[in-house]
Amino acid sequence: MPEDSVDPAKLRHHGDVDARPGMLDFAVNVQGSAPPDWLRHRLAARLDSLGRYPSAEEDHTARCAVAARHGRSPDEVLPLAGAAEGFAMLPRLAPRLAAVIHPSFTEPELALREAGVAVTRVLLEPPYTLDPMAVPAEADLVVLGNPTNPTSVLHPAETIRALRAPGRVIVVDEAFADAIPGEPASLAGFTAPDVLVLRSLTKTWALAGLRCGYFLGPPELLARLNHGRAHWPLGTLQLEAITATAEPTAVAEEQQRAKAIAVERNAMIDRLTELGIHVHTPAEAPFLLLHVPDGELLRKHLADKGIAVRRADTFPGLGPNHLRVAVRGTAEVDELIAAIRTADLW
Repeated sequence: MPEDSVDPAKLRHHGDVDARPGMLDFAVNVQGSAPPDWLRHRLAARLDSLGRYPSAEEDHTARCAVAARHGRSPDEVLPLAGAAEGFAMLPRLAPRLAAVIHPSFTEPELALREAGVAVTRVLLEPPYTLDPMAVPAEADLVVLGNPTNPTSVLHPAETIRALRAPGRVIVVDEAFADAIPGEPASLAGFTAPDVLVLRSLTKTWALAGLRCGYFLGPPELLARLNHGRAHWPLGTLQLEAITATAEPTAVAEEQQRAKAIAVERNAMIDRLTELGIHVHTPAEAPFLLLHVPDGELLRKHLADKGIAVRRADTFPGLGPNHLRVAVRGTAEVDELIAAIRTADLW
């Protein structure tokens, strides 16, 4: 894609910009406004230790917890200050040509372009089915989301594995994989020398303000990503959160929440469809991609009603009539539906 056709401002846009304080938030895909009580108490219990630097032992404990959660070894885990830090590390792999599957989260492309890496976009058309043959053979780095933001598409694991080729590294952004019951398409437990999986704790555990995540992959690639990183890259509370949410009781709670999200999502699809709104399906993630007659008008109308939805024209391949909405419970959806009915779009 010609460099002059890429808009960095659109690549930098994220849903938090669409949600002003006090609005009913369908723009940001975080579940809840704060972590659950047990996690808050666990983090609060570490406050008295903030006068000390985080130790190598705490880092190792976090790696071991994540490794046990995914059936990996600790040296296959790299704790991160949020998934965004992981994307910022990708240029350290020094790819000659990076292929980014779109529509998808734009942060990886932005990080690669700002580092001077050559990027090609692989634009999927509805129903956004991934064809491994569409990726240029010369691409030695391929980045995609699974499930994909904002389409809510879940690519089969075997399709992603088919992207593998000699000399190529695959990076799978699984920021929302823990919101899917059973995580059927996840590669988090797949050990291969050329596959990196990125996980975020922001969404399910409402930890956006703490910045927690991790890479899973071969030690050789993780060492390249980690090279040149600042000392103490994660704080004590971040390491504690990573450890806590990887433990079996937390994973069980996470899966119960994933089942609830699936029920809420199906109900939300039905209600939006009844209004005449096109909802992209099948949808597997905790958000939905909508196509409406006048997306900009509807988004502004909802904002006037105190409801934030995510503009989706900032995602390559989508236009101004696309909107993304987070999956929410019945009461919140009642308000959204009522506000849409007053928009007079049909």
